[in-house]
Amino acid sequence: MSAQPHSYAADDPEKALKYAIQHVKGDRTQIVEGVIQTTVPTWDHENVADEIREQLGPTLRKLGCRAGSGDLDLPGSSNWYVPDLAVVPRELAKGGGALVPDQTLLVVEVTSESNGDTDRIVKRRRYAEYGAPLYLLVDRQERTCTLFSEPSRLGYAKTDGPRPFGTSVHLPAPFALELDTSGF
Repeated sequence: MSAQPHSYAADDPEKALKYAIQHVKGDRTQIVEGVIQTTVPTWDHENVADEIREQLGPTLRKLGCRAGSGDLDLPGSSNWYVPDLAVVPRELAKGGGALVPDQTLLVVEVTSESNGDTDRIVKRRRYAEYGAPLYLLVDRQERTCTLFSEPSRLGYAKTDGPRPFGTSVHLPAPFALELDTSGF
């Protein structure tokens, strides 16, 4: 039995590229500034995302939200991100398609040696431009966490950090919690 090929004809190269990326095998394939990237996170990388998800759990249930690494589309650009963790309202998590950053409540990226600058520079700029209200950068190489807020097309207006691992990071409303980074 052979797999059926996917076909898509589009006059718009952005639509064609984003369609293609959704049909690449593997669930961690993204487009960053037009470059297709397939990543395989390490266990220590995944540990950090799970630590955050576990700490957010009770608050997510109260808020009626979900946390995961679903697709984020950045319309009008050659970007299609798969964040390490994004928090979205429960009803948006049921749609089956990609969301846009301004539909999130929080986006978390955990750096890897191979693409840390992408998370520190490119994604920070793009998440702000596309209205992600909170962007938490967990920099494993620098062993720090930085929370960015108040997004605009020019970047985030407010920065809290970098805070060294082992200190807490305050996540403002709607979360209103202290994130313990000692397990990172």
